[in-house]
Amino acid sequence: MRNHRDAQHDAQADEKLESEIEALTAKENEAASTLKRKIPLPLKVFAILCIVAGVAILPMIGFVIVVMVFAFREGEFAGDSTASTVLFFALLAILAVLTVMFVVFGIRLLRDKRRHAAQTAEALTGFMVAGILCDIMLFGLDGTVIFFAAFLVFLVVLTSYLDPSLSEERELQRKLRDMEVREDAEDGTLGRDETGRGYIALNFFNIFWIFVVCCVLGLVIESVYHVLVVDPGHYEDRAGMLYGPFSPIYGFGAVLMTMALNRFHDKNVILIFLVSAVIGGAFEYAVSWFMQYAFGIVAWDYTGTFLSIDGRTNGMFMAMWGILGVVWIKLCLPWMLKLVNLIPWNWRYALTTVAAVLMIADGVMTLVALDCWYGREAGKAPDSAIAEFCNEHYDNDFMKERFQSMSIDPDRATRAN
Repeated sequence: MRNHRDAQHDAQADEKLESEIEALTAKENEAASTLKRKIPLPLKVFAILCIVAGVAILPMIGFVIVVMVFAFREGEFAGDSTASTVLFFALLAILAVLTVMFVVFGIRLLRDKRRHAAQTAEALTGFMVAGILCDIMLFGLDGTVIFFAAFLVFLVVLTSYLDPSLSEERELQRKLRDMEVREDAEDGTLGRDETGRGYIALNFFNIFWIFVVCCVLGLVIESVYHVLVVDPGHYEDRAGMLYGPFSPIYGFGAVLMTMALNRFHDKNVILIFLVSAVIGGAFEYAVSWFMQYAFGIVAWDYTGTFLSIDGRTNGMFMAMWGILGVVWIKLCLPWMLKLVNLIPWNWRYALTTVAAVLMIADGVMTLVALDCWYGREAGKAPDSAIAEFCNEHYDNDFMKERFQSMSIDPDRATRAN
């Protein structure tokens, strides 16, 4: 009787195991069929348009570049500054590269090389950001910037759709990851890099909250430094965005530091200091350069100080960036991980989405207000409803009070006439 029961129990166990294997096989087949699924017809049409437009536009851009080169040699750019001329040719070069890459992107999309197409879309995103920055410095916030920005969002969404690791895998393993997220949140390790190569996972959630926290933290540090050292006893608003206690240079700086030094979190302090000093100094220089050439704004000037580089950065502040990098990687990043883990795991995605939308809106409004401020200082009459709105709500007095550390002079900018 016992042998019969044991045999029956073994048979039930074998049957259960077979059903589990069948379920796993079904999931694998589903994953394989998902990966083999062809791209939809609208994307094929878009791919064809990319190829046709790229092939048609590239010769035109090449012709414009040749004409501009001859015009430059004839001295027709003599009335423009050297920086404006360089930026104009850089923009043409970026447009040429973008056109070629769109052709490559269209071909890879038609051939259903999804992962390669996603990689091309990521490269397109980088060059498009560079094109937007050049366009702003030359022409301000015109319709081209809005088109590029909208297309940039489309590319980011398309990249998420094309890359199997960002779509099919997410759907297949969603429930398992939810369980792991709950466990990590309870253990206080949510956000750690599972590969072990770095300290934290460089995902949107971590990067976004690093940006936000360091925008606030950097503003507090700079304000205290100004009150105690630069101008003792005198408070000056050092905010860099239209609304909120945010200084985006520290937010972006912290993101760059984290991305560059994440794998060095357990390395020698001297190495971290040197890398941080170089990255921080280069970033500070680039931000100063962009603000001046795009809007004629100078927010800091280190001319005449030790190891000053065009007044945009100097040896002392590069050393401070180095110290901040060491403190950030060695001390603050673990604290940051604990801080974001205070957000309930089942709220974090919704909360991050809402906060990101608000932060993007604040950033866009800041750029628009700065552009309108530039236009007023340049003597341009309002030519749009947005300019009228800014003149009414963000006039010169408001902008000077909000951005107390900034001075604006259109003659310092490099916008084309």
